[in-house]
Amino acid sequence: MGQTETLSLGEIEALAYRALTRAGANGKAATALARATAQTEADGVASHGLAYIPIYCEHLRCGKVDGTARPIITQPKPGLVLADAATGFAHVAIAAGFEALIPAARAQGIAALAVSNSYNCGVLGVHTLTLAHAGFLALGFTNAPASIAPSGGTRPVVGTNPISLAAPDGAGGAALLIDQSASTIAKSEIMKHAREGRPIPEGWGLDADGNPTTDPEVALKGSMAPSGGYKGVGLALLVETMAAAMTGANLGMDASPFSGTAGGPPRTGQVFIAIDAETSSGGAFAARIARLTGEIRGMAGARLPGDGRAKARARAQTMGVAVSVATLDKIRAL
Repeated sequence: MGQTETLSLGEIEALAYRALTRAGANGKAATALARATAQTEADGVASHGLAYIPIYCEHLRCGKVDGTARPIITQPKPGLVLADAATGFAHVAIAAGFEALIPAARAQGIAALAVSNSYNCGVLGVHTLTLAHAGFLALGFTNAPASIAPSGGTRPVVGTNPISLAAPDGAGGAALLIDQSASTIAKSEIMKHAREGRPIPEGWGLDADGNPTTDPEVALKGSMAPSGGYKGVGLALLVETMAAAMTGANLGMDASPFSGTAGGPPRTGQVFIAIDAETSSGGAFAARIARLTGEIRGMAGARLPGDGRAKARARAQTMGVAVSVATLDKIRAL
C-alpha cells in the first residue's frame, strides 16, 4: 500500500464530499456518496472507498453520471416500489426508494424495490445493512457491465453481479452479512492491481482466449474468472435476471463500463427485497439466526461472513482509517 495517512471517518466523508461537489454533484448526491465512502473505508473495503472518488468525479465531468439527477419514485403495486435513477447515482435512488419500501414491508410483511437507469451502487452490503438495521431480512442484487464469459465461452456476457443478504439481530443491528460477487474477486481489485503495477494471483482473471493470466491489464481485456466455475456463472445469471431483466435496466453486455469515459451512462439496475422474518418465522427468527451464527463463531478457526467488516468498523470509529497517501493526493488535487 505504500505510505499511508490516518483519517477519521468524518475527515474521509468531508474529503469525498468536497471532491464530488467540485466535480458537479449536488449536495444530496455528494452527501450520499460521501457517507457510503466513509462506511466502505471503515469496513476495510478500500478498493470501493476513496479509491473510487476520482472515477466518480471523472464520470460526473464527462456526463456518464448525472450528479443533479432527481430519482422518480412510483409504487404501481402495494408491495412493489420503482425507482428511476434518471442516470444519477444509485445511492440517491436507493435511499429515496427505501423511504417507500420500508413502510410497505412493515405493512405487508414483504416488499421489493426495483431500481433502473442507475449507476454503480458501490458496496451492495452498505444498502442491505440499512434494511437489516430497520429490522428486515434483506436481499440485494445489482448487475454490472459484462466482464464474465459463460462456461465454455470467451466473450464476457454478464458482470461480476454481486448479491447480498443482511439479517437483523432483533436489537437494531445485523447478525449476518453476506456480500459477494459472482467472480472469484471483485473487478475493482484487479483494477487496483493494474493501477499499482502489481500482478494478480492466478485464478482471478482470464485472457481473451479464456486462459488463466496473472497480468491485470490482460485480465481487464479478457474476462473475470467466475467463482466456482459454472456455478459462479449461474449466480451471475440469477443476478442479471433480478437486477436487469426484472427492472428493465440495461443488461451487462449493453452497459457501458464503470471505468473510463466511453459509452455514456451505464443504466444498470438494482433490486432489494425486505422481509419481516419475525412474522414469517412465528417470532423465532432472531433466536434461529443467533443459534446459527453462534455455532460458527464458537468454532475454532471458523469465520462468519460480515464479522471482519464489523470488527474493522468498530476499530475505525475510534482509531480512524489508514489511507494511501497516493490516493489522498489524487483526491485533494481534484
